[in-house]
Amino acid sequence: MLTSFAFIILCTMDQNPPILRQVQAVDSWHQFKATDIDGKVREMSEYKDKIVLVVNTASECGMTPQYEALESAYTKYKGKGFVVVGFPCNDFGGQEPGNELQIKEFCKTNYKVSFPMFSKVHVKGSEQSKMYEWLIAKTGGKDIEWNFGKFLIGRDGQVLNRFGSRTKPDDAEVVDAIEKALAQ
Repeated sequence: MLTSFAFIILCTMDQNPPILRQVQAVDSWHQFKATDIDGKVREMSEYKDKIVLVVNTASECGMTPQYEALESAYTKYKGKGFVVVGFPCNDFGGQEPGNELQIKEFCKTNYKVSFPMFSKVHVKGSEQSKMYEWLIAKTGGKDIEWNFGKFLIGRDGQVLNRFGSRTKPDDAEVVDAIEKALAQ
């Protein structure tokens, strides 16, 4: 029985007969790659054995002050194997209009962000990143509602919890989930 591989047939006008290619199915967040805010491709597998809080961020949102609580959580727990990763997103009200350099400068200047930040992604729509497609599918299929949606990833790369935009990083349910994951 095939569990970690899927087979697809790719046809193009130039190739006859079609080429059969093997495509590995995604069964862990650690299998994804993303471009960081400095333009370097990074593998999420570098976060194996860490508890990760994945957050779609925006600089001009009413929830932007959550950066402060995200940085605080990162600072408090990073020595225990916790990391926050921010994915800027302009999908909601155009609230992340800047380029990566502007976003990086905004985060460092206004919130002293030291946790890893990545390049802008789409978290919904036809250009939705495959990582966010997977995160959403793993948590019931409900689209992300707004900026600062959060996914807590376990050491094994599986989604442990999902928190909405209005749930702040320092709310008891988020802190409890982080601490419980770190204790395992």
